Amino acid sequence: MLLSNADTIAAIATAQGRGGIGVVRVSGRHSETLARKILGKLPVARHATCGNFLDENGDTLDQGVALFFPAPHSYTGEDVLELQGHGGPAVLQLVLQRCLDLGARLAQPGEFTRRAFLNDKLDLAQAESVADLIDANSAEAARSAMRSLRGEFSAAIHGMVDELINLRMLVEAMLDFPEDEVDAVDMERRDALLSRVRPRLQHTLDTARQGSLLCEGAHVVIAGQPNVGKSSLLNRLAGEEVALVSDTPGTTRDVIRQAIQIRGVPLHIMDTAGLRESEDAVESMGIARAHQTIHRADLILLLLDASKGLTAQDEAILAGLPADIPRLLVFNKSDLLDDGAALSANAPFASVPSIRVSAKTGAGLEMLRGKLLEAVGWRDQESGAFMARERHVRALALAQTHLAQAQEVLASAELFAEELRLAQCALNEITGEFTPDDLLGEIFSRFCIGK
Repeated sequence: MLLSNADTIAAIATAQGRGGIGVVRVSGRHSETLARKILGKLPVARHATCGNFLDENGDTLDQGVALFFPAPHSYTGEDVLELQGHGGPAVLQLVLQRCLDLGARLAQPGEFTRRAFLNDKLDLAQAESVADLIDANSAEAARSAMRSLRGEFSAAIHGMVDELINLRMLVEAMLDFPEDEVDAVDMERRDALLSRVRPRLQHTLDTARQGSLLCEGAHVVIAGQPNVGKSSLLNRLAGEEVALVSDTPGTTRDVIRQAIQIRGVPLHIMDTAGLRESEDAVESMGIARAHQTIHRADLILLLLDASKGLTAQDEAILAGLPADIPRLLVFNKSDLLDDGAALSANAPFASVPSIRVSAKTGAGLEMLRGKLLEAVGWRDQESGAFMARERHVRALALAQTHLAQAQEVLASAELFAEELRLAQCALNEITGEFTPDDLLGEIFSRFCIGK
């Protein structure tokens, strides 16, 4: 439904500061009137028109190019005017103020894209990908955001929703008949439809998790005893001296955060205070913050001194780590060992993956980077990943749970139908389709209940 009565909004669409070109964007029903008063005429639709941008006295504020997009064939679905002039802050403010004086109001953050969503130009997942594309800080993230903006993610969601609607229509029709009158063919069709949508949902969830990593990154905490080289490892991974390194135990008192990229995947690395008993009040506060940070991590790197191996103190730290958070044992200072020396954790920690590195020489760092990506769930050559957010992953996981529960209650048609409905609702949250259930209309138009 077009927002024909919405306010006309205006804003500077280019970044702050000086630039060769600056853009003022206007959207709303009065855009045509604004165009005539600022330009002295209405530009030909969807054609670049060079002209003067005029003030209320007819004097020239700026010279540039104007583009007019009549509704509904525009980004927002409304009449849209774009004034592309010189990119100086002062001149852009003059042009913007002229638009405001003519009746437009200053747009709220994201309001142009919000109007595009409300006018069915974009669904919610596509609208979010606009911001993701702008915020992308790697080539892979930008490509994934563009795939979502083009609608690949939404198409996958809509495809599964259509399959669920078909399945629900069949189940609703079966509910109208006594159990002994339901054809075996319908039962087989029901099972086949459910068997088809579940793996499709699993594949979409796996792909969305990859996109979520590109969008939001993973939080990796470096933990361990004092003086095992945590700050040195952070500096190595960051490629710069972001943390103070000292032989004095307890130098790191607070959590030090540094964002890095490995093969285009953003990781938030956090160096924490050495874990030990301390009577120093400030150090104790740092250790408490370290424990808080550990419990919010996506991955824990437990750093060990390779020259000492896995000590009793290390085992105590490892035993106290949250069981539901992946961990990786990193034996640092491997330059102090013979090349053939073997290092691994004893039972009951033998199953924890481990690697040996040297933060001093850089040995093993490239292998560590690969291990980090593997541990947070990234798969190389994920060319089909689309940008996804944590809410998308949660919604897909919820839909998966409801389909699993639907499989368990096949004998009860009512419960089965309810689980299918909840799964569809979870998927609809991703694209923003919060409209009332239109299943009845689908049944009347495509399926005969009284078969």
